[in-house]
Amino acid sequence: MATQVAKVEEEKQPSQLQQRVSGSLQRSKEFIHDVRVELKKVTWPNREDVTSTTGVVIVTVAFFGAYLAIVEWLAQKGLDYILKLFHVA
Repeated sequence: MATQVAKVEEEKQPSQLQQRVSGSLQRSKEFIHDVRVELKKVTWPNREDVTSTTGVVIVTVAFFGAYLAIVEWLAQKGLDYILKLFHVA
């Protein structure tokens, strides 16, 4: 009788795999719920803010691109000059 009770109790308990899967699903649901709650707290920028900051980023990238191109050109010319002094190139 005790053996049968133990077998019945074992059968009623979900397997370890079932526990892990149901636990993962529950954690996923909680995570998605928490994400939605946090996204409701976000203050999204308006179109004017996005446009102005995008313009600033484009101008800044263009400026530094030109600056680095000039620095690279000067470094190349300087290295060519030094190599010519020592008759390497």
